[in-house]
Amino acid sequence: MLRKYYFQFFLLSLAFLFFYGENYKIIISGVAIFLVGMVFVEDGFKLFSGGVLERALQASTDTLLKAIGTGFVATAIMQSSSLVSVIVISFLSAELITLSGAVGVVFGANIGTTATAWIVSSFGVKIDIATFAMPMITFGVVLKFAQSRSYQGFGKILLGIGFVFLGIDYMKDGFEVLQQTFDMSKFAVEGYLGAFVYISLGVVATVIMHSSSAAMAIIITALATNQIVYINALELVIGANVGTTITAILGSLSSNANGKRVATAHFIFNAATALVVTVFLYPLSDFTTFLASKIGIADSDYAMKLALFHTIFNILGTLLITPFTNRLVKYLETLFVEVNIHSLKPLYLDKVVINVPHAAIEAIRKETIRLYESAIEAIAHSISLHRHIFIKSPDIENVVKNSEISINADIDEFYAQKIKSLYSDIIHYATLSQENMNQENQNHVYELKLASREIVEAMKNMRDLQKNIFYYSKSKNSYIKDEYNHIRIQIAKTIDTIERLKEHVDDLDVLSSIELLKESTKALDSIKNSRIDALIRENRVDSKMATSLINDSAFAYDVTQKLLRAATILWIKDRDIRILGEEK
Repeated sequence: MLRKYYFQFFLLSLAFLFFYGENYKIIISGVAIFLVGMVFVEDGFKLFSGGVLERALQASTDTLLKAIGTGFVATAIMQSSSLVSVIVISFLSAELITLSGAVGVVFGANIGTTATAWIVSSFGVKIDIATFAMPMITFGVVLKFAQSRSYQGFGKILLGIGFVFLGIDYMKDGFEVLQQTFDMSKFAVEGYLGAFVYISLGVVATVIMHSSSAAMAIIITALATNQIVYINALELVIGANVGTTITAILGSLSSNANGKRVATAHFIFNAATALVVTVFLYPLSDFTTFLASKIGIADSDYAMKLALFHTIFNILGTLLITPFTNRLVKYLETLFVEVNIHSLKPLYLDKVVINVPHAAIEAIRKETIRLYESAIEAIAHSISLHRHIFIKSPDIENVVKNSEISINADIDEFYAQKIKSLYSDIIHYATLSQENMNQENQNHVYELKLASREIVEAMKNMRDLQKNIFYYSKSKNSYIKDEYNHIRIQIAKTIDTIERLKEHVDDLDVLSSIELLKESTKALDSIKNSRIDALIRENRVDSKMATSLINDSAFAYDVTQKLLRAATILWIKDRDIRILGEEK
C-alpha cells in the first residue's frame, strides 16, 4: 500500500531539505549536477563509439582474463559501469558472449569504477575544477547541435564531464559551508558498530542516487573537508560498493534470465568482498597507509588514500573470486531457468538489449529464427509429416510417399495460440529498436521484420492448402494423389535444404543453395510446366481436381518462395550478398 508513495515521500523530503535546509542545498545541487553529467557522458559514448565498444566487448571476452581487462578499460575510460553492464547484459541476452565472459567483464568493471575516486581525489578537491567545467559545457553544447553523430556524441561527453566537474565543485563548496555551522565528524562511530552504521549509510545513499560514482564523489569531498573521519569514509566506500549491486538487482527485475544472472554475480562479488574487507578492515587500513607512503601519497592526504583503498578493495575482490568463477557460472546457470523454453514467449527481446543496436539486431534475428522454427513445425504438420522424419533424410521422396496421412493439425489454432503473439512482439520490439539506430542498422531491422512477415504469410498460405492435401492424399485416384505428394515433396525439400544451409559458414554457399532450390520449386507451377494439361487431356483428373491442383500448386509455390526469402535474410549475413540473391 505504502510502496507507491515512496517516490512522492522522497520528493517531499528533498524539497524540505532544499528550501529549509540552507546548509544542504549546495550539496544537493552538486549531487544533482554530477548525476546529470554522468547521464550525458553515458549518452555521449553511445553516440560517439559508433559500435566500437560493442565490437570490442564481443571480441575480448573469450577468456576470463581478457574479459576482466576489457571491463576495467571500458569502465575506466567511460566512467560508467552501468553502460558497460547494459551492453554486457544485452550481448549475453542475444548470446553474443558467454555467461563466463559477462561475469569477467563485471569483475573488471568494478576495478574500472575506481578511476572516479582517483579523479575526484587528485583533481576535484585540490584545484579549482570549475574553471575547466565551463569551457567543456560551452563546447559540449555547441557540438551537441552538430549534424554528425560522432560530433554529437563527443559534445555530450564534454558536456557530461563539465557537469561532473561542476557538481564536484558544488559538493566541495557545500561541505565547506556546512562545516562552518555543523560538524558532521562529531558523529564519528568507532569499532564494528561504526562499520555497521556507515556501511549501511553507504548502501542507502548509493541505492537512492543509483550511482556509486556519485556516492564516491560525496564521500571524498566530505572527507577532504573534514566532515567525516577517515575510518568511517572507508566504511562508506564498502557500503557504496554493496549499494551499487542492489541498484543492479533492482534494474534487472524486468530483465530476462541472463540479466538477472549477471546482477546476481555482481552482488555475490561485491557482497563477498565487502564481508572480507569488513572483517579485516583495520589491517587493510594499515596496509593502505603503508602502500600510500611507498607510492608518494602524503600521510595527511586522506582523499588519495581513500581512492587507493577503493582500488585495493576491488582488486582484492577480483583475486578472491576469480579462481571460483567456473563454479560461480555453473551455479548461476541453475538460477532463473525458464520453465518452458519452447513456449512462444520472447526469449531475446529484452528491454535492456533494445538500447544497444548490435545486440538488438541479433536479438531480433534470433527471435525471428524461433518464429521460423515454430512456423516450420506447423507447415510440416500441414503436409502430414514430422520434421525429424524427413529433415536430412537421403530419400525425401520415398519418405513422403510412404508416410501415413494421419496428422490433421489445426493451423488456425496454432497461429492464434503460438505464432501471432510472438510475431506481434517481434514487430513491436523491432520498431522501437530502430529509434536508436543509424540508417544501415535500421535497414537491417527492416529486413528482419520482412522475414517475420514472410514466415507468417507462408504459414497462412498453408491454411488454404492443408485441407486438400489431407483430402486428396487419401484419394483413390492415383494421379491426383501423386500430384499432391509432389507438392508435399517440394515443400519438404525446401524445409530440408534450409535446415542444411544453416550449417554453411560461407554466405555464397548459402546463396547458391537457395538459388538451386528456387529453380527446383518452379516445378510447382503446374500451368507453366503443362503437368495439369496432360492430366486433363488424358481424363486422369476431373475439373474439380484440376482447379484445386492449380490453386494449391500456386499456394505451395508461394510458401516455398516466402520461406526462401526469409532464409536469405536470416542466414546470409553479408547484406550485399543478400541483395544479390533478391535481385535474381
